[in-house]
Amino acid sequence: MQTIKIGVIGVGTVGTSVVNILKDNADVIEARSGSRIIPTKGVVRSLKKERGLDILLSDNPDDIVNDSEIDIVVELMGGVEEPFKVVKKALENGKAVVTANKALLAYHRYELQDIAKDLAFEYEASVAGGIPIINALRDGLSANHIESMMGILNGTCNYMMSKMMNEGVAFDDILKESQELGYAEADPSFDIGGFDAAHKLLILASIAYGIDAKPEDILIEGIENVTQDDIAFAKEFGYQIKLLGIAKRLDDEVELRVHAALIDENEMLAKIDGVMNGISVVGDKVGETLYYGAGAGGDATASAVVANIIDIARSGKSRPMLGFDRPLEHGLKLKNSDKIESKYYLRLKVSDEVGVLAQISKLFENNNISIATMLQKNSDERHANLLFSTHIAVEKDIQNVIKQIQDLNFVVAKPVMIRIV
Repeated sequence: MQTIKIGVIGVGTVGTSVVNILKDNADVIEARSGSRIIPTKGVVRSLKKERGLDILLSDNPDDIVNDSEIDIVVELMGGVEEPFKVVKKALENGKAVVTANKALLAYHRYELQDIAKDLAFEYEASVAGGIPIINALRDGLSANHIESMMGILNGTCNYMMSKMMNEGVAFDDILKESQELGYAEADPSFDIGGFDAAHKLLILASIAYGIDAKPEDILIEGIENVTQDDIAFAKEFGYQIKLLGIAKRLDDEVELRVHAALIDENEMLAKIDGVMNGISVVGDKVGETLYYGAGAGGDATASAVVANIIDIARSGKSRPMLGFDRPLEHGLKLKNSDKIESKYYLRLKVSDEVGVLAQISKLFENNNISIATMLQKNSDERHANLLFSTHIAVEKDIQNVIKQIQDLNFVVAKPVMIRIV
C-alpha cells in the first residue's frame, strides 16, 4: 500500500481540522483511498502559538513546497498573490495541490490550470464549504448545458438576514452579534459587501460556462443598506431577502451578479436560514437540482479538503482543473451589467408634501419603468418612506431614475434599491 505525505500551508482553524480528520478517520480514509495518507508538515504564521498537533511546524512555505517527500500540498493561507506564488512553485515542483482559497481562484484560476496541466489540482472547499458543488458541476452535471445558477454563498450574510427577517433585529445589532459569535470578521466588509460570494460565483461560472471574469468585471452589492422598512415590505408581499449569487446564460451572453434580492418565500432557497448555504443549478437536461449544507466552519470545510486528497490518492492524476480541456462554449461573453433585466424594489425617504408622488411617478414613466406596487409609511411627522416595486426593467434605466430621484429637493436620503428575483 502506498503512503502519501501531506504538507499543510496555513494551519489555522481549517488546517488544524484537516490534520485532525486525517488522523482521527485514518481507517476509513485508508479504506476509501487505498493509500496510507499521513500529514507530516505544517506552515504557520507564528511558531509561538501552541497548536496541539504532532506534526513538524515551520513558518516558511518553502519547507513544504521544496520537500521531495511531500506528495500533496494543501494551501489554506488566504489572500491572493502570496498564495499564488506558493501554489505555482508547488506545481512547478511536481506536487499535487488542494486549496480552499476562493480569492486565489477568483483571480488566478486560468493561470493555475495552465501551470497544473496533468498534475492534480483540486479546490472543492473553495465554494460553499462542505457542499460538493464543484464535483457536481464538473462530474454529476457534465452532460448538461447549465442554464442558470442561483445561490446563498455566504453564511454570515444569510445568518444576519435570517435574524433580521425572523426576529426583527436591526442591522447594526445583528452585525455586532455575528462578530461576537465569530461569523463575521472585525472588518466585515468582505462578507457583507458581497465580495466573498462574488469570488465563489466566479469559480462556479468558470466551470459552468468557461467565463474568465474577475470580481471587478461583475455587479457586486451587499446587504448593508437593508433595513426593517425593506423587511416589512418583503413580508407584506410574500418575499424573503437573501444575498444571492446569480449566473444566467441568455443566448450568447452570461449574466453574473451578486446582490441582496427579494425572493418569493415559497422558493426553496428562501427557506434556507442561519449560516447554511444553498445553491440551485438548472441544467438543460436534468432540470433544477438543489445543494444544501454548511458553507463554512473548520470541520465542514476540512471535510471537502480531505475528500479532494482522497480523490487524488485514488487516481494520482487530475481531470482538467476547471472540467474542460478545450473551449467549453464557443462565443459566450459576459453580459454588461447595465443590460441586466429584473424587477426592482425602491425605498425613498421624502418630505411629506403635496405633489411628491406625482413627480416621482413621472420620472419612472420617462425612464420606461412601470410601477407594480407602492406603499407609504410615515417615518416621522415631516417625512414618509415610499416603497415601490416595478415590473421588469433594464438596469441602466433603474440606475438613471435613481440618480434623477436623488437630485429632487424633497428627497432627504439616498434611495435604496433591491432587485427582485
